[in-house]
Amino acid sequence: MTKIIAGAIVLILFFGCTPGSKKTEKMDSAEKQETVDPLMEKAKAFFGSLPAVALSDENISTEEKVLLGKTLYFDVRLSKDNTQSCNTCHNLETYGVDNLPTSPGNNGELGTRNSPTVLNAALHSSQFWDGRDATIEDQAGGPILNPVEMAIPSKQFLIDRLSEIDEYKTLFAQAFPDEADPITYPNIQKAIGVFERELITPARFDDYLGGNVSALTENETEGLQTFINSGCTTCHLGNALGGNMFQKFGLFGNYWDHTKSKAIDNGRFDVTQKESDKYVFKVPSLRNIDKTYPYFHDGSIDDLKESVLIMAKLELNKDLSDEEAEEIVSFLATLTGEVPAHLKE
Repeated sequence: MTKIIAGAIVLILFFGCTPGSKKTEKMDSAEKQETVDPLMEKAKAFFGSLPAVALSDENISTEEKVLLGKTLYFDVRLSKDNTQSCNTCHNLETYGVDNLPTSPGNNGELGTRNSPTVLNAALHSSQFWDGRDATIEDQAGGPILNPVEMAIPSKQFLIDRLSEIDEYKTLFAQAFPDEADPITYPNIQKAIGVFERELITPARFDDYLGGNVSALTENETEGLQTFINSGCTTCHLGNALGGNMFQKFGLFGNYWDHTKSKAIDNGRFDVTQKESDKYVFKVPSLRNIDKTYPYFHDGSIDDLKESVLIMAKLELNKDLSDEEAEEIVSFLATLTGEVPAHLKE
């Protein structure tokens, strides 16, 4: 009897611990999950989730309004001499930028600040480098009237121009069916704003945040860990990894000493006239950052690794090693996503 019992115990131990058993597979899976969960959960807490569209209660989206906004976005007739469209500086084929330090406008004159990407910008808490506008709709109306940018002389000038175009008569009527005279400047802003709210670019990092551990490589995961451990999440947090706060550029030194900028920009000070806002800028989003060079408010740096090193020194007072900076750059590449094809055509 004792031998039978002993034999049974041996069989149970043998089959219960066979490498191919379901019990072992579950243990391996659980152990693997346990090793990755802490970083993933930490990342979820910092960054949350990306919406499919940046909806607004004040500017309800409809297919007709999006179509109108898209048409306006690509139309050079929104500039005085038919030379510039919104897409000229915020090219959807090149991740919402023109990859120039500063952009030439209607008359060829250069602006004073880098044109930031329009992708995911509707997720930001404010618009422009100095945050002078609250929403993407507010922002949409600015460059059109800016004499250096699109140089339209007045709101009425553009309304009169669009009112003579049959296509726009139809599109505005369809987008704003309850209005007798729908071609208005606020409606131009609303339509462009609704279109830009569609420009959300999910990336591999979002797959990771959704629970797909294999969405990132080991090196990219190490980069995420370095990004968090270094303190980058102090400013670059939320679903856009930035865009939701202001910060002085140069907490631990003068930014121009590192960027070799040709001009010193006072930043938000020009809007508020508060001394505390000198050299303060909106923290940019890091989504698609490896495609939206050159970097900083004046486009003074072309290389992403160099930008990471400068930011670590000026904002965190840290001298990152080349390896650490390269790890972070590797992680940042996982934030690159594509604009849906139907919005670019």
